[in-house]
Amino acid sequence: MGTVGIRSGTLPPDGVRVMFDRIAPVYDLMNRVMTMGLDRRWRRLAAAAAVRPGDRVLDACCGTGDLALACERAGGRVTGLDFSERMLARARRKSASVEWVRGDALALPFEDGSFEAATVGFGVRNLADLEAGFRELARVLAPGGRVVCLEITRPRGVLRPFFRLWFDGVVPLLGRILPGGAAYSYLPASVRRFPGPEDLAELMTRAGLADVRWRRLGGGIVALHIGTVPRNGTVPIEGNADGKQ
Repeated sequence: MGTVGIRSGTLPPDGVRVMFDRIAPVYDLMNRVMTMGLDRRWRRLAAAAAVRPGDRVLDACCGTGDLALACERAGGRVTGLDFSERMLARARRKSASVEWVRGDALALPFEDGSFEAATVGFGVRNLADLEAGFRELARVLAPGGRVVCLEITRPRGVLRPFFRLWFDGVVPLLGRILPGGAAYSYLPASVRRFPGPEDLAELMTRAGLADVRWRRLGGGIVALHIGTVPRNGTVPIEGNADGKQ
């Protein structure tokens, strides 16, 4: 697993939970500041890609619930799951119609085939076993169900130096004046060690998802991945992920 700690971008599950409990009061504000408000649009795009009206939808690693709410507005019957009780407390204030569940994304408390769609926004970086997390999402989906993952990635080209200045310099500096500020040193470190879009697509395929495709958003700083649970129940052959930029 390598070095564990804030600066390595790798924490044990209890460390991740404690970190998010601490930053819950400022989580939404920091999302708006770090993305200049674009995170709301990205969540709408993720919800539109995942949800069909009437779908049972799981939003895993739901945090304070913004993606779950976007999925509900897209017509889904939504369950939001997170293992940080303080994040869930914030989410519950936003909606009484979403079912909010405390649980572990690596051991989802749902039967096989319980949902038609699953989303995870800015959360899979924190899982101790990324491939196992996607396998769990695939398990709880019905055949033909969609998994949509929205995650920060490393941009290419002219935005790369500005991204590094913002995420490696300004964001940790802002975090020092806020509760749980160490989390904003963890964030850029976790992005650096996270798979790029092509590698993440291959990992999703290994986890049992088919027709995996992806696109960059926000000038390349965010990747939106979509995969489908095979209707015939077979696991796709490794390496057939189809990346699109």
